[in-house]
Amino acid sequence: MRTFRNARPHTALLATTTAALAVLALTACQSGMGTQDEGKASSTPTVSSAAHSPAAQNTGSSQAGSGSGSSTAQGSDAASHTGKGTGTGSAGGGSASGKGSGTTTASPVLCNGANTRVTAQEVSRPVDHMLITATNTGSRPCALTYYPFLRFDEMQWAPGAFEESRPQAVTTLAPGESGYAGVRLSVADGSGENGTTGHKLTVLFQGRTPRSDAGPTAEVKLPAKGVHYDSELTATYWQATASDALTW
Repeated sequence: MRTFRNARPHTALLATTTAALAVLALTACQSGMGTQDEGKASSTPTVSSAAHSPAAQNTGSSQAGSGSGSSTAQGSDAASHTGKGTGTGSAGGGSASGKGSGTTTASPVLCNGANTRVTAQEVSRPVDHMLITATNTGSRPCALTYYPFLRFDEMQWAPGAFEESRPQAVTTLAPGESGYAGVRLSVADGSGENGTTGHKLTVLFQGRTPRSDAGPTAEVKLPAKGVHYDSELTATYWQATASDALTW
């Protein structure tokens, strides 16, 4: 039977182990394994990569409105969702547990009067224009398809849209984000007809196919004096920024 004469080997082993653990901790920090800030989420509305084609619109619900519609359907975007999972495993005779994150994709719902807050604001530039803002108040991303149908009071005709304002893809809003549409109320040369003042504005949302129903409408508050418009009333497609919406 072997007999150890003193405890020095144990002291040396302990010192060696402590030094090795310190080296491993330093290596982990240098390799990016330490704690990192996650960073702030972007507040800019995302734009779908789906093309504006009828094939891209075969899945999803539809959107309604009384107004002119586009002949080309827009696609819907996929919004990312993250989830955490736990797992256990053994290696080298020991057990370990950890958490990891992964991503899954899901199509956004349609924006409508139930999951957005809609406002209307007259602007100084361009003249005789108004800005429509739709803010996602829901808990899921929503897609603003095509352009808004506008109905002042009980008007019986359908305002058109600036087809050249059609974006490359659908504007999709994360919760809290806003999308925009510009509205030309009249033209400066006075060539519009049947000018009148509207005191009530209803915004109707289109679905995944032109002129289809996206769900509840939005009743928008207007200034007490009302808003003057004529036969030149025209809206843009939904845009990701207010500046883009007021280009036309």
